[in-house]
Amino acid sequence: MLKVTGLNKVFNPGTINEKTALDDVSLYLKPGDFVTVIGGNGAGKSTLLNCIAGVYRQEKGSIELDGLRIDNLPEHKRAKYLGRVFQDPLMGTAADMEIQENLALALRRGTFRSLSWGVTAKEKIEFRKQLASLGLGLEDRMSVKVRLLSGGQRQALTLLMAILNTPKLLLLDEHTAALDPKTARKVLELSDRFISSMSLTCMMVTHNMRDAIAVGNRLIMMSQGKIILDVNGEEKKKLTVEQLIRMFSSRAGEEIINDRMVLG
Repeated sequence: MLKVTGLNKVFNPGTINEKTALDDVSLYLKPGDFVTVIGGNGAGKSTLLNCIAGVYRQEKGSIELDGLRIDNLPEHKRAKYLGRVFQDPLMGTAADMEIQENLALALRRGTFRSLSWGVTAKEKIEFRKQLASLGLGLEDRMSVKVRLLSGGQRQALTLLMAILNTPKLLLLDEHTAALDPKTARKVLELSDRFISSMSLTCMMVTHNMRDAIAVGNRLIMMSQGKIILDVNGEEKKKLTVEQLIRMFSSRAGEEIINDRMVLG
């Protein structure tokens, strides 16, 4: 489903602040893979997702999605194939539009839009059903402006918007990091349920080792722009945080000093 080959990304090349964010990264995801990506600050996790999404252009390498070269497509043209949920709950929605209007925008993503505007009666029925699946009572508040929702409600709505058209690839970039622990668990549970029930292919970046182990069928660890660990199947299911720390130290040659990775 996703084939990343020899990806290189350098920020501020030729200056004193030059930083190699991705160093010859290659990665292959099969349809239905749910991959959690973990690593310390500056490991290259979010840069990898942003290169796939088209936010950054790589210096070298290629990106294929379902057999299509997408690395030459601008970000807005890749959007029809991708679903994204950001770390900041404010980024994924239009705050001054209603909940149902946000869902209508998501439904029309990547399609031709006429000058007419509105949410059809048929769409309202479907949106109500979809919102009810979140278990947050938003199905009874479809005409409420999104800016009036809590951070957790907005993030759950953004998740729903991201999967509304069944994307070829879902990108979750630390999408629970800005939420309180209880809300973060709820959003992560929703994510896991939707990905499983819809058989979505997904990459989820996280700092939290416990989350990286708990969900998905595959775990990738990055350090200094490289993939240093890739475990899946039964090996991943049996992992503990302590084992993951030892594996990181062994492969990266350094100690994990980021409390967020260990404690969540």
